[in-house]
Amino acid sequence: MFTDARQFMNPEQSGYVGFANLPNQVHRKSVKKGFEFTLMVVGESGLGKSTLVNSLFLTDLYPERQIPGAADKINQTVKIDASTVEIEERGVKLRLTVVDTPGFGDALSGIDCFKQVITYIDEQFERYLRDESGLNRRNIIDNRVHCCFYFINPVGHGLKPLDVAFMKAVHHKVNIVPVIAKADTLTKQEVYNLKTKIMNEIEGHGIQLYPLPECDSDEDEDYKEQCKQLKAAVPFAVVGSNQIIEVKGRKVRGRMYPWGVVEVENPDHCDFIKLRTMLITHMQDLQEVTQEIHYENYRSDKLATGTGQKRTSKSRRPESEREEKLTEKEHQLEEKDAELRRMKEMIAKMQAEMQSGGKPQQNGPPQQNGQPGNRPPQSHGPPVKSHHV
Repeated sequence: MFTDARQFMNPEQSGYVGFANLPNQVHRKSVKKGFEFTLMVVGESGLGKSTLVNSLFLTDLYPERQIPGAADKINQTVKIDASTVEIEERGVKLRLTVVDTPGFGDALSGIDCFKQVITYIDEQFERYLRDESGLNRRNIIDNRVHCCFYFINPVGHGLKPLDVAFMKAVHHKVNIVPVIAKADTLTKQEVYNLKTKIMNEIEGHGIQLYPLPECDSDEDEDYKEQCKQLKAAVPFAVVGSNQIIEVKGRKVRGRMYPWGVVEVENPDHCDFIKLRTMLITHMQDLQEVTQEIHYENYRSDKLATGTGQKRTSKSRRPESEREEKLTEKEHQLEEKDAELRRMKEMIAKMQAEMQSGGKPQQNGPPQQNGQPGNRPPQSHGPPVKSHHV
């Protein structure tokens, strides 16, 4: 028998099994596979949504974007603009999808301006549900919205009716993180008063924001203090900028005004660092909340109603187009559900007849064979005569 001359060396010391390295295996596999994250930004035009996203991830997601003029905004409707970019940092790859909503809140009447946003969120849930129920489940692309930055106008003196209506419509579908845009237009006292008023209005309307996870007792004190400051900073008052300015011999990202410079990454000037820390530190928790709460609620509702196409597709497209998009398997499921409903109705009807006191026996087949019943006596002759023949 051939034997290798080199002896296998145990990489660990004696008395050590080695399953403590399992987290390292998961880490290597996750880094090799990469990560996916979908961020939605919603708010009125001109609040700096695109600038803030570019500042958060140090990239340009909209290199060829054209800003419409005032005349073009008159008849502009809400659109869904999804941009995907792959970011790599220290060997870790992130597939980032940013969903923008140009035209949101620009119309004089804000009625139904967020229906397309809700439709997009539901469509991503439906697509993931179909892929999860299909044959190829290894390469599922997760386009579900994991987090929604909702931008609040700093000069609105609180929440507008549109802000309340939108957050109440989507707070059970997506993780909402409120953001006060252009915080450099407010003083520190005005920012504090606005934050307090917004949080009181949110609690008064029963809106559920993204709950930051509680710290365990064994966590270090620095992490506990960080989570405490992040919870106290909601809603985040931020300033976005893509310009590099030199201040006192150092280059910073900020905005220059005649009275001074607003540094984006300075915690004393705005909550930009806190917002980015919240997003990056709790990115995995945002995905878990989306999977375990929002998606499971959507999935249970769809399974409770039978198939996942009836309730959502009937109001959005005609019946003929809907039938063309259904697969053969879904047709079979619909037919089986209809057959089960018919059988349940028949069983319920038979049970009701049996409990009615034997009335079905009077009108049943025994009366046709000449047995006593409610028929007149002359009806017994012809069956007897035919019997003798």
